[in-house]
Amino acid sequence: MAKIMTAGPVQVRENVRIARSKVTTNPDVDPAFAEDYKALCDKLEKIMNCSGRAYIMDGEGILGLEAACASLTEPGDRVLVMDNGIFGRGFDGFVSMYGGEPVMYTKDYHEPFDPDELRAYLEKDHDFKYATLVHCDTPSGMLNEIDKLCPILAEYGIMSVVDSVSAMFGEPVDFDGSYIDILCGGSQKCLSAPPGLTMVWVSDKAMDVMCNRKTPIASFYANITAFKTYYEDKWFPYTMPISDIMGLAAAVDNYLAEPDVLQRHARIAAATRAAVNEAGLEMYVNSGYSNTVTVINVPDGLIDRQILDTMIEDYGIMITGAFDVLAGKVIRIGHMGENANYEDMVETIAALQGTLSKLGFRLKANMVDVFNREMGR
Repeated sequence: MAKIMTAGPVQVRENVRIARSKVTTNPDVDPAFAEDYKALCDKLEKIMNCSGRAYIMDGEGILGLEAACASLTEPGDRVLVMDNGIFGRGFDGFVSMYGGEPVMYTKDYHEPFDPDELRAYLEKDHDFKYATLVHCDTPSGMLNEIDKLCPILAEYGIMSVVDSVSAMFGEPVDFDGSYIDILCGGSQKCLSAPPGLTMVWVSDKAMDVMCNRKTPIASFYANITAFKTYYEDKWFPYTMPISDIMGLAAAVDNYLAEPDVLQRHARIAAATRAAVNEAGLEMYVNSGYSNTVTVINVPDGLIDRQILDTMIEDYGIMITGAFDVLAGKVIRIGHMGENANYEDMVETIAALQGTLSKLGFRLKANMVDVFNREMGR
């Protein structure tokens, strides 16, 4: 089996796997489960500095994005869809699906959003119920400054829905300090649990808006308000995936046990970018580099599948290409969560170097030497 150095799912630590295999109770009727669930949500609220509430829902990270739009959107609502990447653009489908009117704020896919440009735009038009924004757009590796953008939205009375699925736990997030209203995450990225769970953090304002709609939420499974009184009622809207949640709890404890986890991601990412740049490869984005994923343009004369297949067949390491408008144009290395360590990353860098050399691309520098230098090795 190839080592997965992808931008999620990532490698899973043994104690997380063990936690998922433990004997379980019936989460529908055992009040102890509600206590355990709340204790885990309390930890998530503290980690993200959220004075609202956090909830864990049964479904991959995309469920959180759809649930945010389903729960907020009423027919005719104007929603600002901030688009500088594939996932950013993708919010328009969720908004439309639930009767809203998506207004696209489309910018260069190679650059992060400029706060001053956003402010200038909103000065002319700010009649939006909420805005959607991606923290790290995984296909391109674009990182947007949510701590600067969301407060601007809040100044104009616009709620914010932030997709931080592939950034949180590897990049800093301050929910209250950034004036975020709904924050979405997933289990399989930097937190390094298996895929299957989405987490949402909800401000008091957002919950109030969702609970006081003029029209009912047009979804059962993607209804965030269904979780509002779970603890008081000791009741959940559906049978919760208890084994997955036990694994998530272990992954959260792993995160809390490492005070410098964000610095680890930053060091690994900087060393990776240095190796890529000095070797003569090109990053897809011009700025706004994520510390969780590095996205590299496929060199002229090569095909993405040549690189990906050689990495697996010759070195046993799996990285990925992309899709949609980036299909065939880039390769992606995920250095998030359990993947963001020296041993796995230097092996990945060496494999990429060997692959490119085998395929006839002449590197301008030894990528392993550069990576080691930047890591102080």
